Amino acid sequence: MGTKQTKGSQPGSAGESPPGHHRKKVAPRERGDFLASLVAKSGEKFGKGAGPGLPPYHRRICMIQDMLLLVKQGKQEEATELLKNLRQDLGMESTSLDDVLYRYASFRNLVDPITHDLIISLARYIHCPKPEGDSLGAMEKLCRQLTYHLSPHSQWRRQGIMKRKPQSCLKAVLMGKPQDNTVDLSGIPLTLKDLERVTSYLEHSSEHIDTVELCFTELTDEMLLQLLPALCGLPRLTTLALNGNRLTKAILRDLTETLKDPKKFPSVTWIDLGNNVDIFSLPQPFLVSLKRRCPKQGNLPTILEFGEGQAEKCVYTKSSSSGVLLGVLLPQRRFQQHHLEHRSRVR
Repeated sequence: MGTKQTKGSQPGSAGESPPGHHRKKVAPRERGDFLASLVAKSGEKFGKGAGPGLPPYHRRICMIQDMLLLVKQGKQEEATELLKNLRQDLGMESTSLDDVLYRYASFRNLVDPITHDLIISLARYIHCPKPEGDSLGAMEKLCRQLTYHLSPHSQWRRQGIMKRKPQSCLKAVLMGKPQDNTVDLSGIPLTLKDLERVTSYLEHSSEHIDTVELCFTELTDEMLLQLLPALCGLPRLTTLALNGNRLTKAILRDLTETLKDPKKFPSVTWIDLGNNVDIFSLPQPFLVSLKRRCPKQGNLPTILEFGEGQAEKCVYTKSSSSGVLLGVLLPQRRFQQHHLEHRSRVR
């Protein structure tokens, strides 16, 4: 499946390819070439909203595909360089493999531990390929998982956006009471004009909303600030998903200041800010404010940063509400044991 994804990552060159080779690419349409259509459709759907050019996830998906292609071609040095660029684009700024494998294993304050764990696994496969077994197949699997995590195709399929116009999907969501107490706008590119309708809907349905999904909606800092008064006034809101947008670290100051007021976001326990422009870690006051809203809950989106010498690490546990991995505190030994078990499941 990963092979098909990589072949499908060059839709622009299809016209130059030999006819037989082109037919070979198109045949597995429902699996591998869907990724090619994802890249093409994202170019059509996005970039027309508030932000210029394509959203950050589009660039990251292309880098993953290109890296896998280089590995298949035996170009380890080029693949290593591309992996370094991908790490830096995702906030893992160190270029040292030791830092990638060990320094970031604690996931301290990271906004997206899943991505970092997959990047660490990719680094191991590229730098230390195993002579036995299907090493390439394992790497293809990791690339699929990382692509799935960083791209909106699951939201597009669920919302039917692949076949319907975004405005039709938006209108359908904003009709009647929220289904399962969730306002799910994931994958629908929003404009400033759309935000007026969304704000009105949130205010009129505030007593029925537990979750707001705004993943991959082209949100910018300015747009989120426009939505913030309506969002922070939702009394039952527990989960706010903002990943895959155009948000920058500048918005963290506004969110942190808002969270300092216990009357705003009174029930929220989880805010997902991963896969944005340059938000790679969360400030401690932000996390402390979330913790105060759920003192009996041991899980946080990430963990507070420890002082040197403290042998506590962050591992992952599945959140039933948001479906993402949350950081919890465990001693060093349990961290190592869990990490080994997690890697064996990935294989």
